[in-house]
Amino acid sequence: MVNKQITSFGHAFRGLVTLVRTQPNARFHLFATVCVVALGLFLNISHTEWAIIALAVGSVWAAEALNTGLEFLADRVAPEWHELVGAAKDVSAGGVLAISITAAVAGLLIFLPHIL
Repeated sequence: MVNKQITSFGHAFRGLVTLVRTQPNARFHLFATVCVVALGLFLNISHTEWAIIALAVGSVWAAEALNTGLEFLADRVAPEWHELVGAAKDVSAGGVLAISITAAVAGLLIFLPHIL
């Protein structure tokens, strides 16, 4: 049982590495994550603010991973262009955009008062 769990974590970490290696947007998210953590440490934000930042950052990473997974699968199943596959990819990318904007707003609401 434990060996299966360890193997599952290995697959998940391999997936994150694949995400960062193959997706320019994921590399941007990695850069943004490092900047946000550094700024949070520099500004000494509260535990509650850290919790909000962690949820925002984690949500963006989860959305990006799910979007990439859907795109990989769609490209394998339907390598030729299809209207529904294109729509699925667009909607998935829109989800990443929506949570990214939400995370940016949360970051501004947390960091701006500390900066100003």
